[in-house]
Amino acid sequence: MTLGFFPTDRIASWSRLGIRHQSIGRPRFVSDLSAWSGGQAGPRLAIGSRRSYSDVGLADGGRLVDMTGLQRFRSFDADTGVLVAEAGVTLDSILTTFVPRGFFVPVTPGTRFVTLGGAVANDVHGKNHGCAGTFGCHVRSLVLERSDEGRIRVSPDEHGDLFAATIGGLGLTGVILEVELQLQRIPSAFLDTETIACRNLDQLCDLLEASEADYEHSVAWIDCTATGAALGRGILSRANWSNQGDFRVHRTPRKSVPSDRMDGLLNPVTLKIFNTVYYGLGRMTAGRAIRHYEPLFYPLDAILNWNRLYGRAGLYQYQCVIPRDAGRRPVARLLERIAASGEGSFLAVLKSFGNVASPGMLSFPRQGLTLALDFRNRGNRTLDLLRDLDAFVEEAAGRLYPAKDIRIPRKMFESGYPALGRFATHVDPNCCSDFWKRMSQ
Repeated sequence: MTLGFFPTDRIASWSRLGIRHQSIGRPRFVSDLSAWSGGQAGPRLAIGSRRSYSDVGLADGGRLVDMTGLQRFRSFDADTGVLVAEAGVTLDSILTTFVPRGFFVPVTPGTRFVTLGGAVANDVHGKNHGCAGTFGCHVRSLVLERSDEGRIRVSPDEHGDLFAATIGGLGLTGVILEVELQLQRIPSAFLDTETIACRNLDQLCDLLEASEADYEHSVAWIDCTATGAALGRGILSRANWSNQGDFRVHRTPRKSVPSDRMDGLLNPVTLKIFNTVYYGLGRMTAGRAIRHYEPLFYPLDAILNWNRLYGRAGLYQYQCVIPRDAGRRPVARLLERIAASGEGSFLAVLKSFGNVASPGMLSFPRQGLTLALDFRNRGNRTLDLLRDLDAFVEEAAGRLYPAKDIRIPRKMFESGYPALGRFATHVDPNCCSDFWKRMSQ
């Protein structure tokens, strides 16, 4: 049986920008993908849960292969924690199945509603980069379907260059069919956490750096409306897995944003109020506690379709990394410009990347500070702000995250990813995305 593609109307990124008219195929078995190597015209691209904010998962006029129907576990070794699963399996499904058995994904982004294939293609990172690196650091092997070579297994020791191109390769090296992943053994589903209110950016960064030695997970929320002596104030959370507690899994979300007709809800006034209140609550509740993994790792997953809060115009996600040798001043300049704009994010996040090397040629993390924010789409005003932020990042020799940013300038992508030329030699000739068109043509 071959894979049929059917026209669809509105395919967009998670940011609700970049709406495309495309054809989409939904295989249920890997055998359905024999059509991938056929001669049908137009670019093709595998997609998962479509949680990327950018156009790495869009292919205007092309064909999307929706991998979410390929969601089977192939094997699991309870002694070693090695899982083999199809690429459409979600992190949510892995946690539901294996947390009760005492295992967790080794690295997790801020949502569990992503597929294994998507986690590999974007080489996602979490709050434990300092000790665990990226998701790709724990991938033992992959099975790819390429239009020029057919089905091929790749690993660090077998077709190593193609493996490195696929980790963080934005789905451009072929269809990821299967992932062999090393899971992490955990003593319970709970973590010993400490929450600290920090009065400014320097204190926040000092604590982030100090946390790397004794804490597996650390992350900071920043009040992006604060200025002056309070610039960069925020709430730091750090945690280690706890020996106390059981292995209960997370809850299924019951709340959802019902409509996108909320354009006036997010504005400078509500932004300021939220950030002030959130910081005040953080100060009052600071201290130590034992917490389940769900609120620590996945706070936004509690509300389905939360991206609708930004209204019909959508949002821009901006995530950069500032190299450690550039110091903290570039981060301060970013926060100063954001505060002056009156825009900003309700959940601005600052994390520290350690020195664990990412295996992928286009992997985003490098040692330093990474800042991530959402901006409501206000057209040229928002784009002007983002261009100003780009200038600070470029001056600091930083880089932007392709999975998050739908308007990365080509010049910044080329300068931020020095292995780009080497990567391009491994792109499947039948794979393309709107992002890759902008960067390669």
